Amino acid sequence: MLNTSLFKFLTQPVVGVALLSAVNVAVPFASLAQGQPLPPTTQTPGTQTQLDTNYSLGGGDRIRVNVFEVPEYTGEYQVPPGGAINLPLIGSVSVLGLTTEQAADEIARRYARFLKRPLISVNLLSPRPINIFVAGEVTRPGAYTLSLSGGAGDNPGVQYPTVLAALTTAQGVTLAADVSQIQLRRKIGRSSEQTVSVNLKELIQTGRLSQDITLRDGDTIVVPTATNFNVAESRNIFASNFAASQTTPRTVTIIGEVNRPGSYLVTPASTDAQGGAATNSGTANPNGLPNVTRVIQLAGGITAQADVRNLRLRRLTRTGSEQAIDINLWQLLQSGDASQDIIVQDGDTIVIPTATEINPAEATQLATTTLSPTRIQVGVVGEVKKPGLTDVQPNSSLNQAILAAGGFNDARASSSAVDLIRLNPNGSVTKRIVKVDFSAGINEQTNPILRNNDVVVVNRSGSAKTGDTINTITGPLGVIFNLLNLFGL
Repeated sequence: MLNTSLFKFLTQPVVGVALLSAVNVAVPFASLAQGQPLPPTTQTPGTQTQLDTNYSLGGGDRIRVNVFEVPEYTGEYQVPPGGAINLPLIGSVSVLGLTTEQAADEIARRYARFLKRPLISVNLLSPRPINIFVAGEVTRPGAYTLSLSGGAGDNPGVQYPTVLAALTTAQGVTLAADVSQIQLRRKIGRSSEQTVSVNLKELIQTGRLSQDITLRDGDTIVVPTATNFNVAESRNIFASNFAASQTTPRTVTIIGEVNRPGSYLVTPASTDAQGGAATNSGTANPNGLPNVTRVIQLAGGITAQADVRNLRLRRLTRTGSEQAIDINLWQLLQSGDASQDIIVQDGDTIVIPTATEINPAEATQLATTTLSPTRIQVGVVGEVKKPGLTDVQPNSSLNQAILAAGGFNDARASSSAVDLIRLNPNGSVTKRIVKVDFSAGINEQTNPILRNNDVVVVNRSGSAKTGDTINTITGPLGVIFNLLNLFGL
């Protein structure tokens, strides 16, 4: 039954206006759990400058509908997935996508058929979990459900998840990301959508938390791919708490002029792909970062033919395109420019080209760096004093390998020329004759730089061959003569 005294009370103009004013003032305080307005965000073409932070009702919210002076119509409701709640007298009312104020207006409009000047308020008692979608340059794009923290509804201590929390849940942004133009898309009401740009680069540089916007159910975060790679920004991203984990192993492929081309599992620790100690490249990088030099070390170091000025790192992006990053490790060695030692991420490919011309002085200098292996093995066989596998420093020359094997066997060696046998990266084998000149410096004709697994064959001199032939022929005759002497014949 409708309270008739209430009708008379509400029909008084002055009293009615006073009550309406009181309700209008009270509603914002009932909606404190919706969050405080945020400062304007960076504007981009086609976006708005300030994000609507009003809370839109949806399935899972628990609300209280107050019908002033009609307590039997007042009650608490769990909004179902479809968004329609069933109210006394008026039946089903959809509140999906409406703010609490809009929902109160809609319910009041429906009650107006039965109540004269109905006064309705809607309070959010317990907000639903936040369902979002994260796309673009993050480790694991996809849909996520984020929980609220603190109180809820009538408790103003409720905390909504932020953009940073969403990126962290998606296991961080990749090193190919443009964190200055992250897009946040939010549905407004039942049909429109709003997009703002979030500049987390500014957050890194200034610490302004105004860019860390609180999220609402249904938000979509898109992390774009950087159009131009910036080494300094990449390192800043790597060090931030919203980047992919620094300790997560990453698979990187390295091809070209390294001793063991292939794919390697790279971690900041000094372990190789099989989990053992990295013994293939000398001193590990001191900061333990998963960078280019670390991958080179795992691949056994560069060869003598490596062009360290023109390395290229190929990085696949989430858009299916490829970032091509040029690297000059010679600049790193000469000036200590650490920006050239780029941090790698999962799926990267490093290409080390072959030098068109080798400078002996530079080759010698490279041999003493951690880019090269500590030692390489070459085989020196034939007429030398210590034939067999010989350990030499990288970029050692032919003359140095012969001397490391004890030098020529003077009585038997053909010291004018040797055979150099080489296994090429494509699987083929080449053999060439090299004239030996111990007085010459490093040069490709008479004293070439050796590669790992090269074989140097020192042949017999002409006199040694003749002597060996005579011994081969007279060997059986000598046995016969001995037998004849034994029997006294």
